[in-house]
This record gives sequence, structure tokens and C-alpha cells, in this order.
Amino acid sequence: MTKPANFSLLHTARTLLPGIGLCVAITAAAYALQSVEVLLFGKAWLEALVLAILLGTCVRSLWSPDAGWQAGICFSARTLLEISVVLLGVSISAASVVSLGPVLLVGIAAVVAAAILVSFGIGTLLGLPPRMALLVACGNAICGNSAIAAVAPVIRADAKDVAASIAFTAVLGVVVVLGLPVLGIAAGMTGISFGIFAGMTVYAVPQVLAATLPLGTLAVQMGTVVKLVRVLMLGPVCFALSLLAPKLPPEKPDGSDITAGPASPKRAGFAQFVPWFILGFLALMLCRTFGLVPAGWIAPINQVATVLTVISMAALGLGVNARTVTRAGGRVTTAVVLSLAGLGVLSLLLLDVVHLR
Repeated sequence: MTKPANFSLLHTARTLLPGIGLCVAITAAAYALQSVEVLLFGKAWLEALVLAILLGTCVRSLWSPDAGWQAGICFSARTLLEISVVLLGVSISAASVVSLGPVLLVGIAAVVAAAILVSFGIGTLLGLPPRMALLVACGNAICGNSAIAAVAPVIRADAKDVAASIAFTAVLGVVVVLGLPVLGIAAGMTGISFGIFAGMTVYAVPQVLAATLPLGTLAVQMGTVVKLVRVLMLGPVCFALSLLAPKLPPEKPDGSDITAGPASPKRAGFAQFVPWFILGFLALMLCRTFGLVPAGWIAPINQVATVLTVISMAALGLGVNARTVTRAGGRVTTAVVLSLAGLGVLSLLLLDVVHLR
């Protein structure tokens, strides 16, 4: 006798609820700690996204969730993360991209591609596993934590690699935000040139705003648009990595590959090469471009995407053994620092090409 569809949905919900509830609880704690930071220091030095990973890792270090929790944790780590990537599409409009002009647009794309190759080469030379090297490279070249989170399910990255990449990239991102304005002022950069430089090197859009504000409104505007173009590169990069992923060597099985999900038979056709969430990302970007997304919806949608990403990071933390992350710390830190330096050099070369340095 076939079970009714509503029974199957109820059973699925009951299976997922414990793990999702745990991830949501960790997320709430992460946001609470972020609020405490703001009250004490006037700003959040560690954002909720990073705190969720750290808290999840702490919970995992003290207690190993059994099978009853795993379905919801895996759902949070993968499916909710993919949905958050789709929602990011509303933050970009084709009009803002076109306004930069063809030379600068091509230059940004070239710098992103070159930065990924350089960073991947650095990570490989330092002995990082291929997937971790790709995570660091994409996070460095595109948009930090968001890019790492988006690329992870495409290349079926191990949870400990995702956590380590995000943790060390996040710390360096704070250092860059604090130090970049000092560098720009000391170098005598104009608002336009510094905006381009900051937009090319700073990881997150809010961080770009913080880094460019000391050099004026023009720097803020230019930096934000350049940064959004970098974010737009996430789609083509994920598509390219989806073609590359089957050729990557398998990770050592340690039970922490919660971004990959269960194994499934290969399927021929377009869907095998283009992840559904990248198509969704591009579809929402087109909707934003043609005015199909009301202006009042953009901020709430971005907020929902952020919360879903934080929940996913809590789930990733729950799959991480803290000892495996600390072992990789020195190499990952070195790779992130050298990769960022390489991106800075490439960005300065771009300013020379467009005659704005």
C-alpha cells in the first residue's frame, strides 16, 4: 500500500527538524554574540557567520550528534546554502555592471581569473588539498566567505576545509579593512582609484563600504560597483568548477563531507554541468535587471540569504573536528596572506591598464 504524500512530507520534516533546530539554535547564539560585540566595541570584529562556525565546532568537539541529528545538519549545510546563493542574485543589476565600461569590466574579469590561478598555485605549492586550495582561491579572488560557501557544494568540499578557509579568510578580511585606508591615503590615491583598488581586494560588500568611507563618497560608490562585478563572477566560476570537480581526486573519507550530500548516479545533460542554484542566481539577477524585483524587497531578501548562510555555517561547524582545522592553520594562513598579496599586485596592474593609478 502506497503511503500518502502528506505522510511522506511529515516524515521528512520530522527527520530534518532536530538537526535544523540545532543549527538554528547555534545561529541565534552567534547573532547574540555579534550583538554583544557591537555593544562592547561599537562594531562586530567577528561576524555571526564566523561565530556560527566556531560555535558549531565547539559543540562538535564536546559532543558528537548521532544519526538522528545528521539529516537536518546535512540539509542545513547543503540545501539551505544553495538557496542562499540563489537569493544573492537580487543584489546585482546588469545596469550597474555596464556603467563601468568595457575595458574595466574585462580587466576585472581578467584579474579575478588570474587571482584564482595564482592563489590555487600558491595553495598547491604549500601542500593544501586541491579542494581547499580552490576554496581559498575563490574566496580570495571573488567575495571571501560567500564565495567559499557557494563553491563548496560545487566541488563537494570537505566540511573541515570549508571551515578552515572561512575562518582564516575572515580574520584576514578584518585586517585588510583596517589597513587598506591607511595604505590608500599614504599612497595619495584618488577616490576613483582607491575605490577600484578596494573593490578588487576587500572580501565582502559591507567591508568595502567600511574600507572606502575614509576616502569619500566617490570611493564608496566606485568600490561598491567594482565589488558587485566581482560577485557576479561567482556564476561563471562555479560553472567552470562544476566541469572541473569530477576530475579532482577524492577527499580522504573522514565523515565530515557534509556539503556533498549522499552519492547519486551520474545524470547526463545540462543539469549535470550547471548547478541548479547557479541558474537560480542568474535568473534572479535578470529579474533585478528588468525591474521584476520591487526595490523594497531587495534588502529583506539579502537579509534572508545572510541568515540562511549563517545557519549553513553552523551546520558546517558541527561537522568539523577542531584538531583537523588547527593542523592546517599555518599553511592556510600563509596561503591566504600570499594570495591576497598577489590579488593586490594584480589590482594595481589593473589601475595602470585603465590609467587611473
